[in-house]
Amino acid sequence: MSGQIQQLNDRSRQIFQDLVETYLATGDPVGSRTLSRARSVGLSPASIRNIMADLEDIGLLYSPHTSAGRLPTEAGLRLFVDGMLEIGDLGDTERQAIEARCTAAGRDLDEVLNEATHLLSGLSQCAGLVMAPRIEAALKHIEFIYLSPGKALVVVVHQDNTVENRVIDVPAGMTPSTLTQASNYLSSRVAGRTIREARDDIQKELAERRAQLDELTAHVVEAGIAIKSGGSGDEATFIVRGHANLLSNIRALEDLERLRQLFEDLEKKRDLSQLLDLVGDAEGVRIFIGSENQLFGLSGSSLIISPYMNSQQKVVGVLGVVGPTRINYARIIPMVDYTARVVGKILE
Repeated sequence: MSGQIQQLNDRSRQIFQDLVETYLATGDPVGSRTLSRARSVGLSPASIRNIMADLEDIGLLYSPHTSAGRLPTEAGLRLFVDGMLEIGDLGDTERQAIEARCTAAGRDLDEVLNEATHLLSGLSQCAGLVMAPRIEAALKHIEFIYLSPGKALVVVVHQDNTVENRVIDVPAGMTPSTLTQASNYLSSRVAGRTIREARDDIQKELAERRAQLDELTAHVVEAGIAIKSGGSGDEATFIVRGHANLLSNIRALEDLERLRQLFEDLEKKRDLSQLLDLVGDAEGVRIFIGSENQLFGLSGSSLIISPYMNSQQKVVGVLGVVGPTRINYARIIPMVDYTARVVGKILE
């Protein structure tokens, strides 16, 4: 990549940078007349066209069939992002908003991740996404809280102090005292273990009726086991917000087709567990442009993601933004990076 930059003289570099910045701002092919007015380069439109033709020859620009203007290729965008992009910094107001909204979600992991996706979607005007593997941390405590007739809240506290909440159905006539009995019974058997580790022992004990529990209490205990084992609970958490943002700047039928492909990939959650593979063990933001993006490459999208870590500095999930290749990289990169740091801090 550095070699390609060295191929450009000062004028070619300036024309290329102006063209990409104009494209990112407008989404339209950029012509020589537009560039001749962009900065005081002292070149005529004809001279600029010659430079653009040279940039096209080395694979940094291309000319779509519908326009005489040029657009950056994926290689051109990569060169710009890696070698020319001036990444901004978040203002104090944005930093405070991210911290306040994520912190307000408390220590419940699902709520924190939901808030993070809403934030990224709203601030970037793209689609925000978060992925977290299923938690298998040892448990500290399980509590059932009466909500209303037929409904109870299950509060699961892990040894690392992360919290998960679920609403479950309970039999009619369930009393708060029965829920307390179920809480005490289950907590005494799962403390320091995962539900998977404790499940078989608890089910065997219930079957043999060695535990002196009535039918209602046993029913609640079994519901508590089920909520943390088997079924959809075994899958990674994947949250996407802000699909509608991607619809706001469609300019052509081919854009609509690419967007349809992206929506299909997001809805099917196709191979999204690979998000963790994309970031590896590295800290910081990773950027994937167009076909570099193995998850959404068919839609011609860009993916900006960052891992977030727990108190042991182990990567436990990924968050980021997906959108068209002309997204505002300079603004979104620090936004994703800071949000990942805030989420990691909350998990600590």
